[in-house]
Order: sequence, then C-alpha cells, then structure tokens
Amino acid sequence: MLAEIVKSIILGIVQGITEWLPISSTGHMILVDEFLVLNQSADFKEMYFVVIQLASVLAVILVYFKRLNPFTQPTYEAEKQTWNIWAKVIIGIIPVGIIGVLFEDKITEIFYNWKTVAVTLIVYGVAFILIERWNKTRKMPIEDWKGFSYKNAFTVGLFQILSLIPGTSRSGSTIMGGILVGTARPVAAEFSFFMSIPVMFGASLIKLLGFGFNFTPEELVVLLVGSVVSFIVSVFAIKFLIGYIQNNDFTAFGWYRIVVGVLVMAYFGLIA
Repeated sequence: MLAEIVKSIILGIVQGITEWLPISSTGHMILVDEFLVLNQSADFKEMYFVVIQLASVLAVILVYFKRLNPFTQPTYEAEKQTWNIWAKVIIGIIPVGIIGVLFEDKITEIFYNWKTVAVTLIVYGVAFILIERWNKTRKMPIEDWKGFSYKNAFTVGLFQILSLIPGTSRSGSTIMGGILVGTARPVAAEFSFFMSIPVMFGASLIKLLGFGFNFTPEELVVLLVGSVVSFIVSVFAIKFLIGYIQNNDFTAFGWYRIVVGVLVMAYFGLIA
C-alpha cells in the first residue's frame, strides 16, 4: 500500500508538471509507468491517468477563477468579454470532442505505447524549433482576446485533435496552433488552458462511468493522492509557464522533446 502511494505521488508530480508544459503529460505518464508500474488493474490505470489530468485542470479554475467567472466581473463589458471567451472555448473543443468520442478506443489501442511517444516527442520537438525560428520574423496580428475570432478558436481547436496521440502535448499543439494563426503567445496559452476545462471534465466523466464507482479502499487512496499532488503541482506549473512565455519561446522545450525521444528509443530499443 505504501509503495503504491509513493508511486502515485511521483505520477502526480509528473502529471502536474507535464500537463501544462509543451512536452506531453500522457506521453510522460506512459513512459514513467514503464518504470514505475502501478500494481493495479488495467481498467483502473486507464481511468487513473485521465482523472488525475482533471485534477490538473482544477488548478486552472483556481488560478483563473475571477477571470473565468462572468458573475463576478466589475463591469458589463468585462462580463460580456468573459462570456465571449467561454463561447470561443466551446467552439474550440468541438473538433476534439467529436474525434475523441468516435475514435478513442481505436486511438488507445494503436498509439498508447512507447514507440509512438518517442516518435511524436521528436517530430513535434523539431516542429517547435522550426516554427519558433519562423516566428522570429513575424509580428503577431492578434495581440488580445478581442482580436481572437471564433474562426481562430475553431482553427486552434483543430490542432487540439493532434493531442489525442500520446507524446504530442495538448498544451503544445494548441498553443502552437494559436501562434500559427497569428495569436500572441499569452493569449494562445490562456485559450489552451481554458479549453482543457470542458475537455478533461468530459473525458474524466466518461472514464469514471466506464470504470464504475466501486473502488477498493486502496484504489481510492491511490487516486486521491495522485489527484491532490497533481493539483498542487499544476498551480505552480501554470504560473511558471505564463511567466516563462512572456520573454521566451518554445525552442528549449523542442530540444528537450528531441533528447527525451532519442533516449526513449535508445533505451527501449536495447531491451526490446
């Protein structure tokens, strides 16, 4: 029992950090679980890895509570803008919602393995570096939420479909999608954070209903510990990323992804 709690703490830390940095939380969780295997059923683990992502998303609600709550805005204009943001979030999650519901089982069956994670880490790492080099010669036309249209929201939502493949990174794909359509990095990051709220609530509800609520005492403790740790770490990770992107691009994360992807290929290639 104690060993399982320690594993869940470690997994919660990894989830809390990687959910928001553009390095793929699902990919890292799959990799960590290769070494730090939870001694639980396959059905529980499948549900666990989704629900602790929901705990990370709850951190977004905490950090942005005043910003996201239209009923506490000081002026009518501020309230209107908040509703406008939520409308764009709903539009943005439509593509991934449709594809996720229709093909989730097939995606899990085909892509949830270390080989996919290694390849996507490297491919998108290279993409991050190339996109950021291109961005140095551009001026972003969309500098605030007023300039971020419903069409932009839907387009960025299409990029979120990429994140269904482990190793891609939901935050990375959506932020880069926002940048590619000309959105300033802080706005793109906030939109990525906000889209995660309904997406992960929906995914977690589906997994919980599929698993059922008949937890053993050990399963319940493992899930709660991982979720609480993921939530706490996520608060700091979100604040770090928002501060980081004010003066930095994603090139460093691109190189990180490439290095980790190569190491994963080398390690599993040797033991395969």
